[in-house]
Amino acid sequence: MKKYFKSLVVGIFASFLIVACNFTEEMTIEPDGSGRMSINFDGSALMEMAGDKIAENGEVKKMDSIIDFAQFLEEKKDSIAKLSPEKQERIKQLENFKMKIAMDSEAKKMDFAMFTEFKNVNELGDMMSNFQEASAVQKPGGGMAPDKSPMGKGTQGTDVSYSLVGNSFKRITTIVDQELFEQSVDSLEQVQMFLGESTYTLNYHFPRKIKSTSAKEALFSQDGKSLTLEVSFMDLMANPKVLDVEVELEK
Repeated sequence: MKKYFKSLVVGIFASFLIVACNFTEEMTIEPDGSGRMSINFDGSALMEMAGDKIAENGEVKKMDSIIDFAQFLEEKKDSIAKLSPEKQERIKQLENFKMKIAMDSEAKKMDFAMFTEFKNVNELGDMMSNFQEASAVQKPGGGMAPDKSPMGKGTQGTDVSYSLVGNSFKRITTIVDQELFEQSVDSLEQVQMFLGESTYTLNYHFPRKIKSTSAKEALFSQDGKSLTLEVSFMDLMANPKVLDVEVELEK
């Protein structure tokens, strides 16, 4: 079961870029500044397209399983030690994350999430980069994936940071590799057919009411403490700063 689950994870990640992907970045901040952050993937489209194929190599029709990266990286420590120091540092950033899959191949349903808890939102790194890093940690066959990605750079050459200082929350995107970013923009036409209907949604929950925000298209919960902002995945790839958000909370 464990071996099958890890193989399934590899297959799922490999399929992300050939089906419509709906991601939700969800954050809950508690009054003391601690909280929980997750990247959630709705795999319904993937299961509609390839659910039977995903299940045909194993007996599992339904599952609800979790990978603890701290345990996984401990098991793979000998392989990790053979990677470059930069790659080792990037992989180490995953040790506080867990990954969950709830799948029902017959119902064509799958929910996939990568999540972590934090003591301070300022400690959070780029969640999507971590999500992408997780997809490359293990290659089929059980070995570690080759060291190809540059240190601190997502597949789009961008980096996302989060901060909460006083009553001011910020989600800011920085282009850290202009050449890599331009390459990703140049490739948009090739993925338009697959990702044209995909979305990326921010769903943030704050400990106090929202006084104002820079996100003009955002929707708010009835109690005024939650914010939801959805954009096209294609728009996000063309302009990662489309999800830059500043929020001012009430005192």
